[in-house]
Amino acid sequence: MTETTDMTVILDKNLEDLEIQEVLKNGTDLREYALHIDKSIKEAEKNSVADYLKESENIASLHNQIEDCDSILEKMESMLLVFQNDLGSISNEIISLQKRSVNMSVQLSNRQALKGPLSSFIEDMAVSETLIFGINNVPVVDKEFMIQLAILNQKLNFVKEQDFKETKACHDVKDVLEKLKIKAVSKIRTYILEQIYKFRKPMANYQIPQNAMLKYKFFFEFILANERNVAQEICNEYIDTLSKVYYSYFKSYASRLDKLKYEEVPTKDDLMGIEDGSKGGFFQKSNLKNKSTIFTIGNRGDVLAQQLEAPIIVPHVQQKTKYSYEALFRSLQYALVDNSCREYLFTTEFFHVKGSHAQELFDRILGKTLSLLVKNVESYVLECYDCLALFLCIQLINRYRWMCHKRAVAALDSYWDSLLSSLWPRLEFVLKLNIQSVRDCDPAKLSNKEMGPHYITRRYAEFSAAMLSLSEQFPSEELSNLLLVLQDEVHCFLLKMAAEFPQRIQQLIFLINNYDMVLSILMERTRDNTKEAESFREQLQARSSEYVEEILSPHFGGLMQFVKEGEQLQESGKKSELTNLEKKSLSLVASFTSSWKQSLEEIHREVLVSFPNLVTGSGLLQMALTNFVQYYHKFVKLLTPNARTQLVNIHVIMVEIKKYKTNY
Repeated sequence: MTETTDMTVILDKNLEDLEIQEVLKNGTDLREYALHIDKSIKEAEKNSVADYLKESENIASLHNQIEDCDSILEKMESMLLVFQNDLGSISNEIISLQKRSVNMSVQLSNRQALKGPLSSFIEDMAVSETLIFGINNVPVVDKEFMIQLAILNQKLNFVKEQDFKETKACHDVKDVLEKLKIKAVSKIRTYILEQIYKFRKPMANYQIPQNAMLKYKFFFEFILANERNVAQEICNEYIDTLSKVYYSYFKSYASRLDKLKYEEVPTKDDLMGIEDGSKGGFFQKSNLKNKSTIFTIGNRGDVLAQQLEAPIIVPHVQQKTKYSYEALFRSLQYALVDNSCREYLFTTEFFHVKGSHAQELFDRILGKTLSLLVKNVESYVLECYDCLALFLCIQLINRYRWMCHKRAVAALDSYWDSLLSSLWPRLEFVLKLNIQSVRDCDPAKLSNKEMGPHYITRRYAEFSAAMLSLSEQFPSEELSNLLLVLQDEVHCFLLKMAAEFPQRIQQLIFLINNYDMVLSILMERTRDNTKEAESFREQLQARSSEYVEEILSPHFGGLMQFVKEGEQLQESGKKSELTNLEKKSLSLVASFTSSWKQSLEEIHREVLVSFPNLVTGSGLLQMALTNFVQYYHKFVKLLTPNARTQLVNIHVIMVEIKKYKTNY
C-alpha cells in the first residue's frame, strides 16, 4: 500500500505541475484560480461525505469482515507456527532415523560377516551325540567309525588351535574331546596290534594283514598326531614282529635252497690251464662230465633273461632237482626284492615316513635278515672257484638293483654294495688264478699235442664269449682289463704250444685251428666288433696267408720262386739276367705240365684233413687255389713266347679248380 500511495502522490504532483503550467501559460489569475480550486475541494468533500454516509453500512460490514479475516489470519499464523515447529521436529526425527538406519545396516553387515565364522566355530567346537556314539560304540572297521574319527580329529586340531588363542569356549568341550580321543586311541591300538599279531601265525600270508592295515592307514595318522607314545609302541611292535618274521623266513628258505645245490663244486684244481683228469674231474657224478662246464655258459645265462623274474624255487616241491649256485642265488634275491619293495612301500605309506627316516625304519625291519644273507654269500665266496657263477651273481645284483629303482625303492642299495664288495674281489682273484694257470702251463708236459683246437683254447673261447655277452648291459672296465690279460696269456700259450710241432706247416695248422675256433665262438656269442674278436681275426688272417704259401710251396715251390725272382729282376731292370732264366723256365714248364693236377688233388686232400672245421678248410683251399692262379698268371707273363706254347691253357686249369669248389 505504501508503494501505491507514493505512486498516487507522484501522479497528483505531476498533474498539479501540468495544471500550474497550463494556468501560467494561459495567463489566468492565480487568486481566482485558488478560489476556484478551494470551491472544488469543498464540493468534493461534501460529495465524499454524502458518499460515505451512503456507503456507511457497507463500510461497517467491510470493517467487520476485515476484523474476521484478521482473526482468521491470526489463527492461521498460529497454526503455521505450530506446523513449522512440527516440521522441524519431524526433520530432526528423519535425520535421527537415517543415522539409526545406517547404524543398523552396519550392524547387519557385521552380523552377516560374523555369522559364517561363528556358525563354523560353533560347528567345529560342538560335540554331537552322533560323534560320541560313533567313537564309543561303533566298531573300528565300520565305515561310520572312520567318518566320526575324521570329525574327532578335526575338532581336536581346532580346539588345540583355539586353546592356544585362549578361547574360553574350549574349556566347555576340552574334557569331552579328551575322553573321546582316549577311547578312539584305545580302540585303534587294539585293532592295529591285532593285525600285527597275525604276522606271527605260522604259514601266515602277511600281505593280508598289511592290506587291511593300509585300508585303515588313517588310524595310525590319527594316533601319530594325538598320542605319539602309542604310535611309537605300535611302530616298535611292528618292527619287532616283522624283523623276526623276515629273518625266520629267509633263514629257513636259504637253508632249504642250499640243499638243492650241486654236490660237486669247482676247486682250485679246476682252472683253465689244468688238464682234465689231472686231479679228478668236475661234476663227474652229474650229467656234466668235464672241467669245461665251468667255462661254458650253456643255459646258465637264462637266469638273466627269461628266468630273471620267474617264480622262485619252492624247495619242498623241487627237492629232487639240483641247481647251480646262481639259480639258487637268483631265487633268493628275487624273493628278497619282492618282499623288500613291498615292505618299503608299505612302511612309507602306513607310517608316514620319507627319506632317511624311511631308510632307518626299513633297516630296523630287514637289517638282521640282510646281514644273514650277506654272510651266506660271503661264506660261499670263500670257497668258490666258479667265475661264471660269481659273475652271474654280480649281473643279477645289477639287474635287481635297477628293478628296485624302477619301483622307486633305493633302500637295498647298501645291501647290494655289500654283496658286490664280496663278489668282485673273489671274481678277480679266481680270474687271476685262471690267468696264472694258463701262464704256468708247460706245453712240453701236456699229453694232448694234436693239431686240432686245444682244450685250453676251447675253455678260453667259451669263457671269454660268456663273460663278454653277460657284461654287455652292465660293462666293467676292471673285468675288460683282466680279460685282455687272459687273452694275451692264451696267445702266448698258443705260440708256445705251436713251437712243440717240428714243421712250420704243422704249427700254422695248429694256430689256425685254434684261432678259428676262438673267433667262431666269439662271433656266435658276442658282437662282431669286440677287441677280442678283432685280435683273433687279425691273427687268423696272418696265419692263413702264411699257411697258403706253405701248402703251395711243396708242389709249386719252383714256380713260385721263379715268379718272385723274375719280378725282382723286372723291378730292378736287369733284362739280361731275366733272359738267363729261360732255361730254368723250360724245366719248370715241363714239371708243372706233368704234375699240376695231382698237386691240386694232394693240396685239396691235405687241407680238408688238417682242419676239422669244413668251412675253414674250404676257405683255405679256395684261398690257396686263388693264390696258385695268381702265381700262374705272373709265371705266364714272365715266360718267353717259345715257353708259353708248352704251357697248359689257363682255362683248363680253371675248369679243374672248379671241381674243388664247395658250398660251405
